[in-house]
Parts: sequence; C-alpha cells; structure tokens
Amino acid sequence: MAARKTSTFWYYIAKAIFGVTGWRQTGQVPPEIKKCMMIAAPHTSNWDIIMARAAFYIMDVDVRFTVKSEWTENPLLGWLVKAIGALPVNRSRNNSLVDGMVKLFDQYQELVILITPEGTRAYQPKWRKGFYYAAVEAKVPILLGFLDYKNKEAGVGPVFWPTGDYEKDLEEIKAYYRTKTGRFPAQGVR
Repeated sequence: MAARKTSTFWYYIAKAIFGVTGWRQTGQVPPEIKKCMMIAAPHTSNWDIIMARAAFYIMDVDVRFTVKSEWTENPLLGWLVKAIGALPVNRSRNNSLVDGMVKLFDQYQELVILITPEGTRAYQPKWRKGFYYAAVEAKVPILLGFLDYKNKEAGVGPVFWPTGDYEKDLEEIKAYYRTKTGRFPAQGVR
C-alpha cells in the first residue's frame, strides 16, 4: 500500500465535512496522470474551496491552487491557506502567471494545479485563458474537477488534452460544466 500524500488528519477532517453535509466524492485522478491543470467549476461561492479541498483530501491528491499573495501573508489565516495547498501569486507586478505555472510543472515530478478559470464567483461569460495556455506549454492535460451542489457531488470528470484550438476546446469543456450546478445556479456556466 502506498503512503498517503496528504495527512491522515486532513483526510478525516474531509470525511467528517462530507459526512455532516451529505456530500460524496466521485471520480479519481487517473494514476498515470502525474502532472495536470485541474479546472474547478462552477465557482459560485466561497464554500467551493472547502468542498473541493475536502474532496481532494479524500482522493489523496496533493492539489495546489493559486491565490492572491495577500491571503498567504495574512497573519491570522496565512498559515492555514498555505497548509491546504496555496501557491501565492503577486498580482501587483506585471508577471506572467502562465510562465510561472509552466516553470512549476518543470520543477516538480508530480503537480496538480487547481484553477478557477471564471476568475470570480459571479457569472462570467469569458473565462481566463491562462490555465489553457499553461497546459499547452507544459504539455499536460486538463482535468475537469467539479462541484455539483444539486447532487452534492465533488469530483473529477474526464481528462481533456488541449488541441491548441482554444475556442473549440473551451466550448467542449464548458459543455461538460453545463451539466453541473453551482451553489448559486444563476452564476454557473452557460
């Protein structure tokens, strides 16, 4: 039996969260996928990070996610944000998040970066493109992670290999997410 990537403590906290709320975890990151960009959608609530992170602890996936650097520098909560997998991003400088993510994929043997391409919890018809181009440049797949509040499911859908045709690929990705219901359905993917 392989050693857990995440601590037993976080695993049992996640199981308790799912048990109390009636949620279940579905799907898995395929074992052959060692590096990938993971989309988290629909993103309509601050609760999404709690439910998504709990699902990844249950799946034993050491997922990392980007946050504003201010969150990790916060004296009260910064330690917790880092402990659950935050990768701080300084948005005050003119830096390339895509280049930064590609470098991270080059540095690590195994890495799952979780991204909310909507960029906000409100409905957003235009998704940020960085996740897509980082996956293309790093030559990694995009996994379709989801939260479905209607069915109380959190998990991983299909593996998607970007073709380089952003518009076509994005439509296919969004079609999958139209079958999932966010906490606030009116703010979900259309």
